[in-house]
This record gives sequence, structure tokens and C-alpha cells, in this order.
Amino acid sequence: MGDCRERLRNFSDDARYEAGRQLFRVQNGLDPQNWKPIRQVGPGVREIRIREDGQFRVFYVTNVGNALCVLHAFQKKTRKTTPSDITMGQELLKQIRG
Repeated sequence: MGDCRERLRNFSDDARYEAGRQLFRVQNGLDPQNWKPIRQVGPGVREIRIREDGQFRVFYVTNVGNALCVLHAFQKKTRKTTPSDITMGQELLKQIRG
């Protein structure tokens, strides 16, 4: 969704590899190795947590048809997820749910 592909491409090499590995797990019906629900964004939204060359996050949802939708990907710079990152995830979720 949105510019997620470009944002993922801007992750460090190790973080990008790990994000791809974890998304592949989700596509195959498994949970990511490090995740948590992000209820502030919306029901069913999860966050993949990546600790490679910094802190990276990928918001995704799987309860839209049979698709895996990546809503938002970003490097986390503070301890708490910023309101702008939450808002970005919410806006993209609205787009796919109509």
C-alpha cells in the first residue's frame, strides 16, 4: 500500500532481508518471530518488529480477503511509535477496507 515498497527498499540491507523473511512467514500461515498487535491502527493490524541496524517496523493486516497487505514500513527513532506513523497506518487501512 502507498509507498511501502519504496520505504522497505530504504531499510538497511539486513533489516530489508529480515522484513522479507518475516513477511514470507506470514504468507505461509506462520506468525512473524517478533510481532505485536497494533490496535491503535485498527482491528487485525499487526506490527513486525525488526532489530537489525536499528529499530524497524512493518504494519500489516491479513484479514482482507486472502491477501497480505503491508500498510506502513518505517524506521523507529523513538521508544514510542509516533502519532504520524499510527495515522499513516490508519489511513491506508481505510483505503483497503473502503
